[in-house]
Amino acid sequence: MALISLRVSDEVAAEFSAFAATQGGKSALLRRLIADALAAPSPRILAMPVGRPEKVTVRFRESEMRQLAEVSHQRGMTRTGWIVALVRSRLGAPVQHSSSEHEALRAIIRELNRIGGNINQIARAANTSVLQGRAVEPDLSAIQEAKVVIETELTRLRSALHGNADYWDGRR
Repeated sequence: MALISLRVSDEVAAEFSAFAATQGGKSALLRRLIADALAAPSPRILAMPVGRPEKVTVRFRESEMRQLAEVSHQRGMTRTGWIVALVRSRLGAPVQHSSSEHEALRAIIRELNRIGGNINQIARAANTSVLQGRAVEPDLSAIQEAKVVIETELTRLRSALHGNADYWDGRR
């Protein structure tokens, strides 16, 4: 069996270890992540641009230029960066996020991972109690609180993606 190793920051290693503890251990989680990545469908084109950049000139009306400036500014991008991101997303490249979107998505992923870990701990405790013959009485207020947190995080995720991946899909 082959061995794969990598270096990550101490903080990432600690977070991964804590999460992996709820997923059957680090090795099991890594094997599952690799298997999932290999099973993912291949992109239509190369995700990373290849070759020397070439210039394309596009002409817009004055009102469109104002709109471009406003939308790109709202996204924290330059006009050119925003246009390139849109074109690349239409060509099948991964969605292009601004710095603030990347940070928002990282925060959301961390929170959802914590929620997943908590759910696994709850399930483990409930299963252990049932195996020991004790009745499991759900705390409905805690479940409602968890539901609110999940709904909040999903709203943040939709907000972070609004105007990006959904821009050309007509869902805007």
